[in-house]
Amino acid sequence: MDLHVDLADRRDLAGQVYRGLRAQVLDGRLRHGERLPPTRELARRLGVSRNTISVAYEWLAAEGLLVGHVRTGSFVQAPARPRRERAPATTPRAKPRTRASWRHLPDLVLQGAPTALDFRVGLPDSALFPFETWRRLVARQLRAGALSSAYGEPSGHPALREAVARHIGVSRGVRAEAGDVHITQGAQQALDLVGRVLLEPGERVAVEEPGYPPARLLFQSQGARVSPIPVDDEGLDVRALPDDTRLVYVTPSHQFPLGTVMSTARRQALLDWARRRDAWVIEDDYDSEFRFGGRPLETLHSLDPTGRVLYVGSFSKVMLPMLRLGFLVAPPSLHRELRLARWVADGHGPLPTQAALARFIDEGLLARHIRKMRREYETRHHRLSQGLARHFGDRLQVQPSVAGLHLCALLGHGGVALERALTGHARTRGVGVEGLSGYFAGTPTQAGWVLGYGATTVADIDEGLRRLRECLAHLESGRPGHAPRPAKRAAASRPGKGRRSTLP
Repeated sequence: MDLHVDLADRRDLAGQVYRGLRAQVLDGRLRHGERLPPTRELARRLGVSRNTISVAYEWLAAEGLLVGHVRTGSFVQAPARPRRERAPATTPRAKPRTRASWRHLPDLVLQGAPTALDFRVGLPDSALFPFETWRRLVARQLRAGALSSAYGEPSGHPALREAVARHIGVSRGVRAEAGDVHITQGAQQALDLVGRVLLEPGERVAVEEPGYPPARLLFQSQGARVSPIPVDDEGLDVRALPDDTRLVYVTPSHQFPLGTVMSTARRQALLDWARRRDAWVIEDDYDSEFRFGGRPLETLHSLDPTGRVLYVGSFSKVMLPMLRLGFLVAPPSLHRELRLARWVADGHGPLPTQAALARFIDEGLLARHIRKMRREYETRHHRLSQGLARHFGDRLQVQPSVAGLHLCALLGHGGVALERALTGHARTRGVGVEGLSGYFAGTPTQAGWVLGYGATTVADIDEGLRRLRECLAHLESGRPGHAPRPAKRAAASRPGKGRRSTLP
């Protein structure tokens, strides 16, 4: 163990060592049971006599903060609750002036802790992940012969770029060469790279309203003027785009969070608008692998003959979010700048993980994994749709959706206040849901809930909806002048009670 002890001068050396080590024990930096260096070794490191260290150790032992064992060494005896003491400031603390764009952003709010019945959005089922297969592929890349001491290509592992180009070419009809693919640590880094390459401070970015908050906040942090554009039944309202918009961010295949699919006419209108205004479009295709019906529409990227669409994808939903793997497909005109932006940011991502994913794709394991998950998620999607109609048919309007890992249900009346009250009350009953109003940049014009089904089972969907209905009945019974609605008898009508889904 390397220990830092500040020896300000050559007087009272034993006392300085004692006080330095004592402070580290009391504030928890040195933990209970940790072995201190032998007196001879620490004396050599600090440039003092061995007797000086021995005296300091004896004082600590006398205070009960150190215990010595013959032949094994000296060990910390920390108090049950370390005292974290901050030294008094002798000079005024600096108050840094941060960029205004950061000061104006809201405080960071992460997803809440998981609940017993978890309808949080964007979470895949980790129980479906092929851990043993993945461990074998990663272990193969961590062997001595497969590792290199050199830094990697900023745009990603060459084999993974080729594998991704083939994968999206087959599954989504995206025509791209390996050189067009830039591997990122999730979709969010792809958006960050695009913003840093294309946007000057003060330029305008258009986002969907309601939409994906992390994208909006990212562009705001880069100094862009962000304009929320309303979404209707056909997708983003192109007519509402300001003329000076430089970049448009959309989720056309499965609008987040409403679930709308952008119509062909609206897609063409957006591409025509971008061409006339010399603007760029980011197409975030975040969960299109999970489509349960209907003919999949062509991507914006495949409809774009001018190279103005930047296609963003992620493996967070089909794999695991913690792996931090995504990609960006960009035209050759941006390759140089994107490589530079990645290089100056963090150099490159973890190459062993990228190489393992390349093998996972090339061996057909990703396609097999997606098919298995699609079957399971389709069952959950169907059960959630049915359950919402059964428990809330008189109160909620379920948005049409045939893809993804969530459904959006609009609240008929009661507004944002009722939505937020139920969201909080449901958590006390062990049900985690997210309100639709939280996805608006401005004043919410719709209220309801966005319910994910990736992290919950079929049986838990039934029980979660039953509790939500009870929460709604409880809240409405307490509203002045409002006659309570009788709760439906969910237990008698709930099919498959107590059974969990099984994969074929």
